[in-house]
Amino acid sequence: MPPTSCVPAARPANATLILLASLYCAQGLPSGLVAHSLPVLLRQHGVDLALIGLLKLLALPWLLKVLWAPWVDRLASSRLGHHRGWILPLQLGVIALIASLALINPARLFDSYFLVLISLLLLVNLAAATQDVATDGLAVRLLPERWRGLGNSLQVGGYKVGMLVSGSGLLLAMDVLGWHLSLALVAGLLMLMTLPIWRFNEKRELPFQPAQAEPAGPGLLLRHYRGLLQQPGMLFWLAVLLSFKLGDALGSPMIKPMLVDQGWSNAELGQLTLISSLAGIAGAFLGGLLYARIGALRALLLFGLLQALGIAAMALLVSAAGNVGLVYLLALFEQTADGMSTVALFAVMMRQCRPEHEGADFTLQASVQLLLAGVVGATSGLLATWLGYQVLFVGAGTLGVLALAVVLLYFRAYRHER
Repeated sequence: MPPTSCVPAARPANATLILLASLYCAQGLPSGLVAHSLPVLLRQHGVDLALIGLLKLLALPWLLKVLWAPWVDRLASSRLGHHRGWILPLQLGVIALIASLALINPARLFDSYFLVLISLLLLVNLAAATQDVATDGLAVRLLPERWRGLGNSLQVGGYKVGMLVSGSGLLLAMDVLGWHLSLALVAGLLMLMTLPIWRFNEKRELPFQPAQAEPAGPGLLLRHYRGLLQQPGMLFWLAVLLSFKLGDALGSPMIKPMLVDQGWSNAELGQLTLISSLAGIAGAFLGGLLYARIGALRALLLFGLLQALGIAAMALLVSAAGNVGLVYLLALFEQTADGMSTVALFAVMMRQCRPEHEGADFTLQASVQLLLAGVVGATSGLLATWLGYQVLFVGAGTLGVLALAVVLLYFRAYRHER
């Protein structure tokens, strides 16, 4: 038997999709600010590269959220609703923090107030990471199986849109509006995206069932995850999680360095990144639509194969990066396949969640996959140095194809709906 899946209450599709799109796009806004805009702005103000590198540490709450995720599942607001009781105050907190940054002179913020900047951004990431647990739990409960592909398209696509707006979009706005108005615009967009969750009556539509939740008290963290790992087939499913994106994690970090070595400029790479990111968003939506038609197994196998082919095809650019048309063709294909495969994987991850454990169960699976991607990605540079780009990309694509055998064995062993 497969792990118990969460069966959410029925809800009109349009309202569900608008709600989830707003929440995931709202999460992407502060992430784009930290990951893309601030490193550029800090360097423009003469901040040392070593200090700019410390911004990577601000992502720690996203890695550590697995430690407090069970409490997000267990503690509920009697007035606001379970997940809404977390999402609303946390999103309002992010808005207040970004508004505070907008009020401070950037010349001081990037100099004598640098520790204030880091502290405020750490709080932003802490709030956003915790909100993500509640949002994922709400998404699992809201989405019936037939909507999970499209729902995860909104998760992947909405997050990327938010990152583009506060990354590339914010940098463009800075030249026209300046620091204060640009950040105020980000805060205003976040406020606008708060309206759907503000209007959502979770207490009526998705009442909290404390009898199904893990009992509070000492040992909650251990009991919660031990219960998840004891579900039939869960260890086998973790093998799928660890292998499905292995080839992508190994090959994709070396695509841009390879193009740099072939003489691509920053401006050319920036344009390629923007256009390929849009292709990734389109791929996420295409993957969600196809998931509903072809089912979980076929989606994982097909999209995983396309993902592997996309990474392996990068080997063609080692001696042909001067062919701009070919670079764009393969980059768009790779990003489209990545969006499709990610959506399928996330949709099947939702199947493994237990009722009233959705947020932490999904968080643990996502953290396992993210941790592996980080570890494997960190070795990609060394392997590219030892083996060369061509061997690395072909090897990564081969790993992606081999991972499909693990997917097939898992579905055959546990008779999942195809």
